[in-house]
Amino acid sequence: MARILIIDDDELICQSLSLVARQKGHEASSAYTLADGLEKATTDPFDVVFLDVNLPDGNGLDFLSKLPKLTSSPEIIIMTGYGDPHGAELAITYGAWDYLEKGASVKEITLSLLRALQYREQKQVGRAANNVAALMRNGIVGNSACLKECLDLVAQAATSDSSVLITGETGTGKELFARAVHQNSHRSKQNFVVVDCAALPEHLVEGMLFGHEKGAFTNADHAREGLICQANGGTLFLDEIGEMPLSLQKVFLRVLQEHRFLPLGSNRELESDFRLVAATNRNLNEMVERGRFRSDLLFRISTFVIELPSIREHPEDITELARYHTDRICKHYGTPTKEFSPDFLEMLAAYSWPGNVRELVNTLERTIAAARFELILFPKHLPLHLRIEVTKSTMKREVPSQQFTERSSSCSLPQLHELRDSMYSNAEKQYLHDLMVQTGNNVAEACRVSGLSTSRFYALLKKQGIQLQH
Repeated sequence: MARILIIDDDELICQSLSLVARQKGHEASSAYTLADGLEKATTDPFDVVFLDVNLPDGNGLDFLSKLPKLTSSPEIIIMTGYGDPHGAELAITYGAWDYLEKGASVKEITLSLLRALQYREQKQVGRAANNVAALMRNGIVGNSACLKECLDLVAQAATSDSSVLITGETGTGKELFARAVHQNSHRSKQNFVVVDCAALPEHLVEGMLFGHEKGAFTNADHAREGLICQANGGTLFLDEIGEMPLSLQKVFLRVLQEHRFLPLGSNRELESDFRLVAATNRNLNEMVERGRFRSDLLFRISTFVIELPSIREHPEDITELARYHTDRICKHYGTPTKEFSPDFLEMLAAYSWPGNVRELVNTLERTIAAARFELILFPKHLPLHLRIEVTKSTMKREVPSQQFTERSSSCSLPQLHELRDSMYSNAEKQYLHDLMVQTGNNVAEACRVSGLSTSRFYALLKKQGIQLQH
């Protein structure tokens, strides 16, 4: 017997869905507000939640992200009286099992419920049968929800040989995630071959990828095995694939499809059983529209897509990242282990980190060198530009003059990290608002201008409570 929760302010809908559930032998409970629904879902475990969109105390889609984080991780079926394609996309992106209109037949609702329960049962059986060791995540530090979602995708990708595309800003750790896919796959004992497409001279790319025979070109004094051949049985990691020349994209597409290639100067094709993982900080969809990247190649490389968050999207991981990398750097240089003063961590949390984790690591290395044998790190040890930016950001708050004249001992200031979060959130919300105004609420155009993927764009709208105007 499954436990079903129905969150809808229409009592008739609640009664109808409860009847459907009970006719199939399941237990059903109802809640008429989001707050009541969350309280019930937090108190008791549920297998499936029917969730309305328009409720007295909020939008069900805004509430959606909270439900899967519950201990019971219920499957969610969105029920709405207003068909909204964008809302449907957002619901599916955030893990909803189905998105149904309230005019759906009893048969459709029943079928969706039964399939959700079947999927849930199969998932639980699979987890029990696969009682395997924890995912290897060497160097990937943090336990935020968005990072765990990425690691779940790594675990899924590692069980197959399908191509993987890892996207994200510079410094988010795309190579670390690529290595995690390789290390957790059945290819882990074979080579992990890295190709930096941005660093290869265009006239040398084919020779380095495919190899060449002696005399194939000037200065080819001996035959050379290509990187694709070296990846045979293992993983080929194409970093910054967006920089691959168009002339090579067509050739590589065939290699990816056939796993056969012709070394330069040879008349005999070779085979290579490699698994492709690619990464980019570019918007490949936009590049396709501009004719700078092949749509057929993008289709082939993106069976699995892992979108890595910027460090600004999971600041709760900064302390753990700082601890991990500080210990690692101290061990490498043989310096004493460092402790952190509270204001040191506050300043790390208040900085914007445009270079993401890579910038954080470089900053820590520089900071440890500055501190030398001092045992506690203080803000004074941090680079000057970082301290200036954080300090200036705290001065940008507009405080009414009356507060200066009437300040008393009972006056309290927000914590630095709370101030940082508030300032960043306000700027982000204003940017999204201006973006939608300038693009006339055209989602495709907004994604092109901002460089965001569609799913990330909707996630930010949901986070900021911005409703699309139709």
